[in-house]
Amino acid sequence: MKIFLDTIGCRLNQAEIEQMARQFRAAGHEIVAAAEHAELAVVNTCAVTTQAASDSRSKIRSIARAGVEQIVPTGCWTTLQPKEAAALPNVLRVVTNDQKDFLVAKTLNLEPSNFDLEPIERAPIPGLHRRTRAFIKVQDGCDNKCTFCITTVARGEGRSRPLAEVIRDINSALAGDSKEIVLTGVHLGSWGQDFAHHLRDLVKTILRETDVKRLRLSSLEPWDLDADFFQLWQDKRLMPHLHLPLQSGSESTLRRMARKTTPDSFRELIKAARKVVPEIAITTDIITGFPGETEDEFSETLDFVKEIQFTGGHVFSYSPRPGTGAAKMKGQVRHELRKKRNHIIQEAMEESADSYRGKFIGQKMSVLWESITEFGEYGWRMEGWTGNYLRVSAFAPSPRWNEMDDVVLGEAGDGVVKGEIV
Repeated sequence: MKIFLDTIGCRLNQAEIEQMARQFRAAGHEIVAAAEHAELAVVNTCAVTTQAASDSRSKIRSIARAGVEQIVPTGCWTTLQPKEAAALPNVLRVVTNDQKDFLVAKTLNLEPSNFDLEPIERAPIPGLHRRTRAFIKVQDGCDNKCTFCITTVARGEGRSRPLAEVIRDINSALAGDSKEIVLTGVHLGSWGQDFAHHLRDLVKTILRETDVKRLRLSSLEPWDLDADFFQLWQDKRLMPHLHLPLQSGSESTLRRMARKTTPDSFRELIKAARKVVPEIAITTDIITGFPGETEDEFSETLDFVKEIQFTGGHVFSYSPRPGTGAAKMKGQVRHELRKKRNHIIQEAMEESADSYRGKFIGQKMSVLWESITEFGEYGWRMEGWTGNYLRVSAFAPSPRWNEMDDVVLGEAGDGVVKGEIV
């Protein structure tokens, strides 16, 4: 059977859809790049914002219009709105998050234990999800009560995957020629708390017991880390990049968000990270127009973003999600003002990101190539990532997808650094 897979949203969704691809392939089925070639489609949906929920519905409808007669939606939006998902065209069945691990087995009428998931050659999902990096799910759910977040409702309580399972999945990915492993979770920093461990224990074990070439951590809540955590970066295989969601640079706004951090504690954490790894890339998330956000509070956020000098990140206009505390708060900010503030923060973030990229012009850095495009007389145009998450493009006489090269970095533009392979 020919199967089309698609996903909206976070890296955890990406990790889950890659696991489904592996299971479908192990059962003898083909993953195709376009919906019009498929007999069955699986869509891993998202509900983090109103737009993400809308994109999820639109994705399912477009797949139905492409002629796929059997569609299986899953993920956060599907979990929150199962009846609405089931009513969409050509939906075969709805699979909520708590049943997602068994989606492939139930869809194929197989017992989960029947899967033979021996390591196979690294094979990306065709089409939009051609990734070299292997996303490994190590944790799910979240026990935080951030007032803006619907994901905690959709994903349930925090729970960690056992260490042995994570190591097994990493070794399988490495045996399939993955050059970089990315650890993902809804609340990644909470890994191990349900069995008296800490994320540092997981990282140490991976570095000690596997042959991983590049290990990267996805989003980490700042309150899960301390200064000693950064000693892990003495092992150069741990990529010098941290994504630490701030959400606001105003202490009063952070209190309304029920975030367990303050600007002062966040500032000290960044200082500790940069003391150990001076050139570490720090990216973040910011929400503009949160209920009750005054001009003074927004100015505090803007000043803090400029002070910290993030190397990039995501800026979201606040999106009220039914079922969250913030949706009921007084002082909802006008949509136009949310967007205006979003634009201002994005400009500040882009300025600091440009400044950071400029520090590396003329330096030689290792790049893992993630996308390749044939480009006439120049050969192949490739794009990939440095360890500190700079996006680099270069030309090569032959395709080098999933290979690493030393590259001398040149000028940057539109978020991409032009380079020349050594």
